[in-house]
Amino acid sequence: MIEVCNVKKSFGEKEVLRDVSFRVNDGDVIAILGPSGSGKTTMLRCLSFLETADAGRVIFDGKEYDLRHSSRKDILDYRKKIGFVFQDYQLFGNKTALENVTEGLIVARKMKKEEAVERGLAALDRVGMLDHKDFYPSRMSGGQQQRVAIARAMVSEPGVIFFDEPTSALDPELTGEVLNVMEKLAKEGTTMVVVTHEMEFARRGADRVILMEGGVIVEEDDSQTFFTAPKTERAKAFLEGIRGGDR
Repeated sequence: MIEVCNVKKSFGEKEVLRDVSFRVNDGDVIAILGPSGSGKTTMLRCLSFLETADAGRVIFDGKEYDLRHSSRKDILDYRKKIGFVFQDYQLFGNKTALENVTEGLIVARKMKKEEAVERGLAALDRVGMLDHKDFYPSRMSGGQQQRVAIARAMVSEPGVIFFDEPTSALDPELTGEVLNVMEKLAKEGTTMVVVTHEMEFARRGADRVILMEGGVIVEEDDSQTFFTAPKTERAKAFLEGIRGGDR
């Protein structure tokens, strides 16, 4: 479904992504793991055209997009196929939950308001936020805001949703409600690429795990194999560090 090819990105002299390539099949949940500074978030931002890569391509549903040189028209076409969930929600403070979810449908996609509202209510229902449809962000907890952000990402029925550490801004007690929604979406067959530090989600909710460090993929495997029988010394050390932190 999605093939990521040879993505490179530098900030000044610092090389952040070095020839990153991987594939996402329809219905896959891919967990991207790695230490801070390994290039995980930059990769997602490049794949969403929120950053301009220095080189690389993404092939989506048979169409190739150049991550450095695509036209505005091609970028808009591509963005209609994806959803993005940010670390810090990025909801409009002056709009209700429902308005946040439907804004993109009405403004960017020129959908009739009645249809947008119907789809928005259904999306809020899927993430357990229908009873908060008229709430403004200031009246919602961080976990509730992030669930609204997930509804906004999924309301357009994208081919894939990118999640950039969706629980990193949440208190531990609120993290579970967001992860539960993500696991539900995974079981429903939603294609997701998730940058995360939540190892239990990666273990239970992901089909495949990619471990990054220094701007490259150092190991990629199905989640069960990655956590029980890692192949590289770096993956073994990463998991040992995680287990050590849990003690």
